Amino acid sequence: MKEAVVINGKFLSAPMTGVHRVATGLVEQIHCHQAEIEEMFGTRATIVAPRTVVQSDRFPGMTIDSRSVLSGQAWEQLELPVRTRGKLLLNFCNLAPVASAAAITMIHDTQVFTSPDSYARAFVHFYRTVQPLLGARAVRILTVSRYSAEQLVRWKVAPAERIRVVHNGVDHAFQTTRDPAILRDLGLGERRFVLALSNVQAHKNLAVLLEAFASDRLADLTLVLFGAAGRAEALAAGLVVPPNVRFAGRVSDGALRALTEAALCYAMPSRTEGFGLPPLEAMLSGCPAVVSLRGALPEVCGDAALYADPDRPKVWIAAIRALADDPAKRAKYAAMGRARAAGFTWARAGESLMDVLREVARERR
Repeated sequence: MKEAVVINGKFLSAPMTGVHRVATGLVEQIHCHQAEIEEMFGTRATIVAPRTVVQSDRFPGMTIDSRSVLSGQAWEQLELPVRTRGKLLLNFCNLAPVASAAAITMIHDTQVFTSPDSYARAFVHFYRTVQPLLGARAVRILTVSRYSAEQLVRWKVAPAERIRVVHNGVDHAFQTTRDPAILRDLGLGERRFVLALSNVQAHKNLAVLLEAFASDRLADLTLVLFGAAGRAEALAAGLVVPPNVRFAGRVSDGALRALTEAALCYAMPSRTEGFGLPPLEAMLSGCPAVVSLRGALPEVCGDAALYADPDRPKVWIAAIRALADDPAKRAKYAAMGRARAAGFTWARAGESLMDVLREVARERR
């Protein structure tokens, strides 16, 4: 028996995040494969979203049904399963309705289990309760790396036989026009700054970078932090901010591309990552990445990045200094990184997702 495929569009009612970027890339791929989906399931995939949707023009040509009474988590857990009963529901942002009997859900990482200090207590309790229930009921659980798949099994979120890996794509990084005005606004010289995400969550480990840039050995370089957390948030989190750190705040995709292409390198000192999209985006732009030897980062970056111990600021200083003092070394890692990142495309991710849908369609016929 064939059944309709419906996409959980709750992510369309919120600002773009890394997880939402992945959802966008995968839904665009579903749109590219609509003819095959119709052949397998009897109808083309559609999107069901809450009434608070603000990104309705993101997928031209796809039907988005945003009629709803509720919104947020209440909509997802109470209204969505009723609206999609008897249909195959695709969820790409870590959660899904617990009541859905036929769901494919992507869970990106297990940070609520491995790094609970990064989140509010209520958030941790909710995710730790709901995700194993989703894992027990889902037709398939998708995740973004082999590392995350292993962690989902380790924390008993889902059994290994129902987990499938769909690596992220990164080619969206070239779909935006470069906006170099931010370099002038921040007074940044090319190759004289290191770029990193401004995030004070415990597992992001920003402290090690701040300690590294407090060293005299990096006094001639600037650490540029982009993202929601500003200086006030960093200080409130107990971090010490040296004078050669600048907070860029939230930046547009065009400004981020300009920053990435002009930076000496991109740094990600996380203690764990389910995938690690930002350093891969940087690598595609020819910006070398210095990352932790933790989580999925080695799986994603391979031998095309420099690695540093997340607990040793001196190792970060040495890696950054090596790129600053040796243009040939930087050029080598820029070329290696670009070649590595070029293999992570949304078309390839879409084909992996379609393999899962083909598998499920065969089983459910």
